[in-house]
Amino acid sequence: MEGSAVIKVLLLDDEVLVRSGIRMILESDPEIRVVAEAGDGKGVADLVAEHRPDVVLTDIQMPGVDGLEVTRVVTALPDAPAVVVLTTFDLDEYVHTALRRGATGFLLKDTPPRDLVNAVHVVRRGEAMLSPAVTRRLLGEFATGGAVESAKARLTALTSREREVAVAVAEGWSNAVIAGHLGVSEATVKVHLGRIMSKVEAANRTQVAILVHDAGLA
Repeated sequence: MEGSAVIKVLLLDDEVLVRSGIRMILESDPEIRVVAEAGDGKGVADLVAEHRPDVVLTDIQMPGVDGLEVTRVVTALPDAPAVVVLTTFDLDEYVHTALRRGATGFLLKDTPPRDLVNAVHVVRRGEAMLSPAVTRRLLGEFATGGAVESAKARLTALTSREREVAVAVAEGWSNAVIAGHLGVSEATVKVHLGRIMSKVEAANRTQVAILVHDAGLA
């Protein structure tokens, strides 16, 4: 296999045994390699610059520099890798904050090994690792009236087709499913999504989903 085909992962968790277990699970897939790991997010920008990971998998609660700060720092980098946060509880204000700061998705620490591996492939493709049902509960738990009005205002910039794509993203549909539903190619869906993110100033499809949920459209 060519090195360029391997998905490179940076793993951050303060528990050595947890990191070892996740590394073992991920590297059971020949297309995934953990290129670096650390016990917290200190120096994460340097680690990203040195190892050029495709995905940063980070515990959300760590001593020192936690997953929220990791998300903020990494998503602000040029050509930023996808950030996925690991958490113990799905309805967690920390997760909500991480998603708003640009995390691509989140996983529970008891996620089955096969789903953990699949998640890395999903976010590497530029898609979100979010359960629609959990996302609705999570975002509904912390939504505010101001956020609703702000979200509606930002979405007015979208065309009807772009709005349709944005709602489909918020429903958790993949690009392939959206393309089949609309009768267009996946490439066309990606073009729409790129325009949507630009118009609403979203860093990724997860933030598009949050905006749509805030506006009450999904």
